[in-house]
Amino acid sequence: MSNASLNVLKVEPIRGLSDKINKVRQDTAEIVSTYIIPEEKILYGAEGDGPRVKLQMEVTDLVKRSGLWAPHLPEDYGGMGLGFMGLAYMNEILAWSMASKRCFGLSAPNSGNQSVLVKYGTEEQKKKWLEPLVRGEMESCFAMTEPDVAGSNPRAIRTSAVRDGDEWVINGRKWFISNANRADFAITMCRTEVDGAEGGVNHMMTQIIVPTDTPGFNIERAMPIWGHTAGEATCEITFSDVRVPLENQLGQRGSGHAAAQDRLGAGRVYHCMDCVGQMWRAFDLMVKRMTEREVHGGLQETKQFLQGFIADSYMDIQAARLMTIHCAEVIDSGNNPRTDISAIKVFVPNAFHRVVDRAMQVYGGLGVCSDLPLEGMYKHARTLRLADGPDEVHRILIAKNVLKRYHSGQCWDFGV
Repeated sequence: MSNASLNVLKVEPIRGLSDKINKVRQDTAEIVSTYIIPEEKILYGAEGDGPRVKLQMEVTDLVKRSGLWAPHLPEDYGGMGLGFMGLAYMNEILAWSMASKRCFGLSAPNSGNQSVLVKYGTEEQKKKWLEPLVRGEMESCFAMTEPDVAGSNPRAIRTSAVRDGDEWVINGRKWFISNANRADFAITMCRTEVDGAEGGVNHMMTQIIVPTDTPGFNIERAMPIWGHTAGEATCEITFSDVRVPLENQLGQRGSGHAAAQDRLGAGRVYHCMDCVGQMWRAFDLMVKRMTEREVHGGLQETKQFLQGFIADSYMDIQAARLMTIHCAEVIDSGNNPRTDISAIKVFVPNAFHRVVDRAMQVYGGLGVCSDLPLEGMYKHARTLRLADGPDEVHRILIAKNVLKRYHSGQCWDFGV
């Protein structure tokens, strides 16, 4: 494992944060700078590549020895029990490299499934599915999005689960299912209640654990994303009379929508802090390039157009960061975060897109080459404007929430 440091990630303590969280940030930065960023080309190599697996295991061992493994999980389940705000700040550091999260036990969708199993799983389910997942002995996927209904309306899901004796019988189609080809089980969102059932539309879905070797569970194809199949990690799946025991039901019947919102709400904060971390790295790459690259009789940093890039990107990053931290504080305080979650979900990926776009422009042709991480960041930023709900849906929700408050006779509480 290389000890060469790029010295690109220097983290100073943040006033107001606990000594514990500041130390976590600094220790994480040390590992990411020293052992991950210099080896990104290996760590992001082809699936199954020997050097990649070997190096990943070395870094993972270091992470575990440093007490930084699985920060999202309680200590009882092999994690570090960092807490919501601590994990938000840690994500900002991890995001400097897209190769970091797997080394820290935070790779999606496994990490989200682990959190859902911790909250909704029975003791038997935790022993059978969660514990091997945390140890790295299993892989998982989360099957919710469907081709025949709008992904922005999870209440319209058609994949059905019908009870037959002591089994659920599942039929339907899912697509854009990340990690499906490697998964040992899929947490699957199913419609278990008929229209008009007690509890309304928010109580019609149930999440069910489906082992991927169950007869009738079929991966139909790898779905090309941005022209690539991503190692066949994103797939379309069909469920044809898939039978699983009733005991594979996750949580109470009809609680699937609530479980999904638990997952997505916190996940949007983490995704936005990921964006902020990647923005900082794109900004760092851009500014360093401008201080070194000569063009038309001078360094790029002397050109006023490009000085504007620095100013605009700095403002985008700071605004995105403060909005995201504010939203995390609202969640952590127990107040209603829905409007703030939607606000960061719209603003931050768009700011991310702008920051990366400027950095690419500064680098010219090299900016769209895979020699740099910018092209991957650019595609990720554009994808996030669709993932976890399209911008338009969140804009509508923001407006509805604000108008609802005003129509109830209240102005907006700017202190929340």
